Amino acid sequence: MRGYLIFIVLLACLSTQAQHTVKWPGHHKAAIVLTYDDALESQLKVGVPQLLSKQLKATFFLTADIDTLTIPKWKKLSSLGYELGNHTMYHPCLSIEDNPVASENYTIEKMLREIEIMNNYLYAIDGHTSRTFAYPCSESTAGKKDYVDSLRDYGLVKYARTGGDTDAVITDFSKLDLLRVPSYGLEGNNIAADLIGFVRKVEKAGGLGIFMFHGIGGDYLSVNPKAHYRLLCYLRKHHETIWVTTFKQAMDYATANKESKPKVDRLAANHKKDKFQPVSGRSNHN
Repeated sequence: MRGYLIFIVLLACLSTQAQHTVKWPGHHKAAIVLTYDDALESQLKVGVPQLLSKQLKATFFLTADIDTLTIPKWKKLSSLGYELGNHTMYHPCLSIEDNPVASENYTIEKMLREIEIMNNYLYAIDGHTSRTFAYPCSESTAGKKDYVDSLRDYGLVKYARTGGDTDAVITDFSKLDLLRVPSYGLEGNNIAADLIGFVRKVEKAGGLGIFMFHGIGGDYLSVNPKAHYRLLCYLRKHHETIWVTTFKQAMDYATANKESKPKVDRLAANHKKDKFQPVSGRSNHN
């Protein structure tokens, strides 16, 4: 009986350990990724200077809404270690008032072709061939049909970010779909306490947390610049325990370094085979 109880305790411990599948580099306890969508002017004018002042890396998911004035700026950011990701050319989403390009009018083939062309545009800017992606409006449909599996089959992108809320804390990479990576989508009315609170939640879990920003003090879904800056200050202050990196670097590291989950099922099966053989009224497992 004593041996059986020890087995149960061991099984519980292994199950708990299985929830933490990545040991982050150095002495970092967690990882945070800052992502910015839609190639917005306020990101370049406000967000980027704040990031540079705190020496923090980020990922920018660009559309074709870039021009001769902004392309050199994006190219410069890439040379500094910032990631340029694919956000399609025209940002097709389900029809709403403020979205001029309707994904209902797309076929899956048309959507994939647009992503492929945007990859080529980005290659012309940064010279990279391996690309990450963010679904426009966090939607993955074309003509009301999901295109994630087709995107996976064609191999156009390595990882893809979708939306989510403050529950988007990733700890178990063995169950994560690399083309449906959740993030904390900010709606524009968030205060600094909200942003820092999410980071602390990720820290406590020892996982990965991804922010999805749009405007910073301008454009739409705009986060207050002071709140954004306070978040960056917090991240910089805790840079020894929080790894702030790009989406691709975080995912590359996590997928390459995820710890094998303990063989709980195998352990249970082996223990089940172990017969209790009473000797003088006692189990030989005592």
